[in-house]
Amino acid sequence: MFPERFSNLPAYAFPRLRALLDHHQAGGAPVHMTIGEPKHAFPAWVGDELAANLSGFNSYPPNDGSEALLSAISGWIERRFDVKTDAATQVIALNGTREGLYNACMALVPEQKNGDTPNILMPNPFYQVYAVGAASVGARPIFAPATKRTGYLPDFAGLPTDILKKTAAAFICSPSNPQGAVASREYLRELITLAEQFDFQIFSDECYSEIYRDTPPLSALEVARDMGASPERVVIFHSLSKRSNLPGLRSGFAAGGPKSIARLKQLRNFSGAPLPTPLQAIAARAWSDEEHVVENRRLYQEKYAVADEVLADFEGYTSPEAGFFLWLPVKDGEETALKLWTETGVRVLPGAYLSRDVDGKNPGKSYIRVALVAPKQDVQQGLVALKNCIQN
Repeated sequence: MFPERFSNLPAYAFPRLRALLDHHQAGGAPVHMTIGEPKHAFPAWVGDELAANLSGFNSYPPNDGSEALLSAISGWIERRFDVKTDAATQVIALNGTREGLYNACMALVPEQKNGDTPNILMPNPFYQVYAVGAASVGARPIFAPATKRTGYLPDFAGLPTDILKKTAAAFICSPSNPQGAVASREYLRELITLAEQFDFQIFSDECYSEIYRDTPPLSALEVARDMGASPERVVIFHSLSKRSNLPGLRSGFAAGGPKSIARLKQLRNFSGAPLPTPLQAIAARAWSDEEHVVENRRLYQEKYAVADEVLADFEGYTSPEAGFFLWLPVKDGEETALKLWTETGVRVLPGAYLSRDVDGKNPGKSYIRVALVAPKQDVQQGLVALKNCIQN
């Protein structure tokens, strides 16, 4: 029987979207702007690197990441965030960052906090694995609205003290999915101070950190270092999916304090699926190379400019600071998604599918999420059609 703690979880976003749209005829040539699956070219050397390491398929891969991969990740963290980590004890390679975000709950959230069921804080809207991770360990998810009023980042400090006293962990996503907001140094400092005060961990999902306009987003790890916070206070999560256009490689990492990483490694010894050795070789080279990342970012910057131009007079449009999503205000997200599909063939995601109803309100209900992952010409075509359809 399906565990009762999963009974309140809504259906995953994309099956819901298919149920909404797929029995309707597209109103034009389909333009897919739903899933955040990068379509830019991955580095040209990937095939050569795979071929050079094919013999690695003949052996079991290192469970926590090869020495070369962990060293490459540690080196990237230092170059990017000016934070030194010990590759052997403070980094673990992941089979996709989603695995790490889920396992952080399994490995690091206690069964009780101050004698009660632990709370796990998360933004609303949110990446759905946060809530599933909480449900898997019997924790209580606390959804904090991430709305225009809060700068599209959750105001955890505004939660009641009795909730914070029972909090074991908090998920933060910066740059945020779906709104593209970036946490400032002040925001992260206040969050870490709150975590120190109420003794909870921060799980910082930073998967979109390499896609931005001008200023590189901060990592919670570097702010924690500057504050002299406990090294166990923050665990960060990164991925090659967005940074290097390699979602199919399934390669990411978690980094944090030695005790936290040791517990993640212990869990992975029993339940993890390590990245095959040849793919670890590709990942090590990807973390060591910035040239392809700069080019990837340039392509997204071009599409930011396209969106700003096309949607300049779209009521309520907010240009994203980073990431590759637009979070567009509409009257009703589901109705708009269906209208766009049946009248234009543009396919977008209703914001409510990324959010949870709290006190009868869903902060995503009046939004749609639009992914800017297609080539620039397709993005422009899709946005023009979207704008004309919604405004007419």
